[in-house]
Amino acid sequence: QVQLVESGGGLVQPGGSLRLSCTDSGFTLDYYAIGWFRQAPGKEREGVSCIGVGASSTDYAESVKGRFTISRDNAKNTVYLQMNSLKPEDTAVYYCAAWVGGGTWDEPEQYDYWGQGTQVTVSS
Repeated sequence: QVQLVESGGGLVQPGGSLRLSCTDSGFTLDYYAIGWFRQAPGKEREGVSCIGVGASSTDYAESVKGRFTISRDNAKNTVYLQMNSLKPEDTAVYYCAAWVGGGTWDEPEQYDYWGQGTQVTVSS
């Protein structure tokens, strides 16, 4: 079974940057599209970004477009989310998820496997 692990979260000041990583120790992620989602307290889980197999395509939520960049390094079996110009409203638990395809990228129900999440807190 795919077991995704996120890392790179933490506390950062507004305007700062973080880079999140998503990897799997036992399975290659080459065959999956990988999405990043986030969930803040009292909020619905929302799609942040998605990258297709072989980085064939990328998608971003409008709220993060121009600030966040998703990429993948198949040699390292890792997908990254570079987050710049962070805002307090970006505070959430961030999850990566693997998707074999089909459906809409930003719908959590479409994804087959999920990591445990990593906390991102943006505060002065």
